[in-house]
Amino acid sequence: MSNINEMEDDFMPVFLINGFLESGKTQFLQFTMEQDYFKADGKTLLIVCEDGETEYDDELLKRNKTEAVFIETMAEMTPDRLLELELLHNPDRVLIEWNGMWNQDQLKLPDDWKIYQQITLIDMSTFDLYSANMKPLLYAMVRDSEMVICNRCDGIEDLSGYRRTLKAMCLGGEIIFEDSEGEVSEIADEDLPYDINADVVEISPEAYGIWYIDCMERRDRYEGKTVEFTAMVLKTPEFPKNYFVPGRMAMTCCEDDMTFLGFVTKAREAKSLETKQWVRVRAKIAYEFWKDYDGEGPVLHADSVVPAQPIRGYVQF
Repeated sequence: MSNINEMEDDFMPVFLINGFLESGKTQFLQFTMEQDYFKADGKTLLIVCEDGETEYDDELLKRNKTEAVFIETMAEMTPDRLLELELLHNPDRVLIEWNGMWNQDQLKLPDDWKIYQQITLIDMSTFDLYSANMKPLLYAMVRDSEMVICNRCDGIEDLSGYRRTLKAMCLGGEIIFEDSEGEVSEIADEDLPYDINADVVEISPEAYGIWYIDCMERRDRYEGKTVEFTAMVLKTPEFPKNYFVPGRMAMTCCEDDMTFLGFVTKAREAKSLETKQWVRVRAKIAYEFWKDYDGEGPVLHADSVVPAQPIRGYVQF
């Protein structure tokens, strides 16, 4: 968790911990309360939206100046109700243990409350079940998380596939896997559906999603490589005249949650391109600072950009 002594004073900082039932949210929060980075002056309001098997230790709450309030229905989670709790308990920060069966997109906070950090916990022994049957709820929880902690990974061999699936839902977040021994630091590389050692790495339409996620995460693997792929043009007035974004539409959850996945590209042809035009791009991959990445990320330097036939369908992961 971020250091809570570094908060701004003009809003109520909210730490949102979510996940489905028995994913380990309560244990995670109780562990967090005992850590040095959580220690701070003032009171903490803990809003518990789910009645799991693990209960909060009263002595732990008292020792950490934390007042727990239990909310049983989504209808109670209104800005007015939350302001009442703020006035009643006068906290300096708020922790929310979210109920995974409530759609997080419906969460409304008071105007001066701000989600400072969001962490999702996932029980990987039940991930396939929830992903197949409750994907919109899962996506709403994961999408804006700073960190996704996947526990109970014992016996799961294809962690790379799960990492790719979660990374597609949460492009800006860190994905952490844990088993009974702790964090899983070594995850076997999957067999890539293209020759990464070729002079020009040909990215097929079917491999685009795998390449996009892998390129975001594996600078050591892709920096300096030349790739070739087909994509759709995106241009905005804010871009310098020699830049555009070639990309593809991806369905990360359902048809209502479409995302355009592409990398910033510098090309002499950029000024003549039009948004939604399909092109074949050959480019060298560099990693540079770009404001849309909030830091360094893949920036392509095109050798050639030529018209191409459209690709039907969406990106798959």
